[in-house]
Amino acid sequence: MPQVLSRPNTLALSRRALRLLIALNLLLGFLILALLVASLVAGDWVMRALGVPSNEGSAALFIGMRLIMLVGVVSAPVTHIALTRLLAIVLTVNQGDPFVAQNATRLQQIAWAVLALELLRLGVGLVEALVSSPAMPLDLDGSFSPTPWLAVLLLFVLARVFDHGTRLREDLEGTV
Repeated sequence: MPQVLSRPNTLALSRRALRLLIALNLLLGFLILALLVASLVAGDWVMRALGVPSNEGSAALFIGMRLIMLVGVVSAPVTHIALTRLLAIVLTVNQGDPFVAQNATRLQQIAWAVLALELLRLGVGLVEALVSSPAMPLDLDGSFSPTPWLAVLLLFVLARVFDHGTRLREDLEGTV
């Protein structure tokens, strides 16, 4: 049985930060869902509150903004998966044995979640490009960044490394 490591301040801070981020993500997902529902019930009022004037040319913009809200609602559970899996990994580090098979699976789940979030972000950029016009601009600064894509690759590779390392360690323990 692995020894329990002393809790460094950074590890305790990471656990607290992840728990806070999980709660904030759930709250944000709920608020975006409430905004989406409100935009369907009282569309003109909500869009005016968001700074979009109600006129003939704004119908496509309204639809686009609702689609982006829907992406925000879908993003909340995907982000929840990534954050809860990361918290579970941090907890295994706290217990003194992070090199377990479950962490390889968790890293792979985080990689899929980050990939899904990046694809959703591309979807938001597509909606922005389709509904934005010079008269009714929608500027969400959806510029491309290679960093999240590199992070996805890194997470998939790290998951394989964890998986392979865990199997090697199990084989070694079985021979001793």
